[in-house]
Amino acid sequence: MHIVVIIYGFTAILGKLIEMPAIQMVWYRMLFASIGLLAYLLLKKKSLLITPKQILKLILIGFVVAAHWIAFFHAIKISNISVTLGIISSGALFASVLEPIFFRKKIDWLELLVGIFIVIGLYLIFSYELNYISGIIVAIIATVLATTFTILNKKYITQHSPTLISFYEMVGGFIGISLYLIFTGGFSSDFFSPSMSDITYLLILGLICTAFAFAVSVDVMKELSAYTVILSINMEPIYGIILAFFIFGESEYMTSGFYAGTVMILASVFLFPILKRQKAVID
Repeated sequence: MHIVVIIYGFTAILGKLIEMPAIQMVWYRMLFASIGLLAYLLLKKKSLLITPKQILKLILIGFVVAAHWIAFFHAIKISNISVTLGIISSGALFASVLEPIFFRKKIDWLELLVGIFIVIGLYLIFSYELNYISGIIVAIIATVLATTFTILNKKYITQHSPTLISFYEMVGGFIGISLYLIFTGGFSSDFFSPSMSDITYLLILGLICTAFAFAVSVDVMKELSAYTVILSINMEPIYGIILAFFIFGESEYMTSGFYAGTVMILASVFLFPILKRQKAVID
């Protein structure tokens, strides 16, 4: 999971380096990821056969994945990497509410307590970064969508291999975006003529940062809860923000209020496992 999070941290960098709009970027990302995952499945002689009903469900989850990535990259383009990743780290807040709903289990009050501190951190970010308000809102939407598909994947990991799940979800997202672009007239000659640098970055994004990382992140859910996976992914802002400082310089410098809010969010999610263990001992 830790290796996957490092790769995820680099995803945001690629999102800023690639010059095309977010929806075009995600279309190519899911196309390359689908091809990469299909090649892997065929090479390993894995069966692609599952019921039509199951395929439909995974394709619909793929729609959610696609929507998350579009919102994520759009947030980076209208604000910056630091703001987007700072907000993404609040995923544990939404997981604490959504996971009990999806799995019909009792709400963990410790998770809600962590969520309260995350809300305070978000408030600090909002208060000091009003010039990035649009990016913050889009990043929150991306966070809710990410939490949703992570939890939905938890329901299917016991039924199918993670690579197969990832393949159908990538195909689903690709189909969903393609249908949207067809009906809105989004396809054009420029759409299919990306620069060589964009193609290079997209191949890295689609094959390494998506096909490989996505399949592995689904696989670890055999051992970890959706909430724990989301907590682990909260290391992503640390790697991403540090990389952004070195690569993009001053455009990633933020106010002290932003860093105070981000530190509060990250401190909350990192302290959670410690508090969880202590609570288990007391119980």
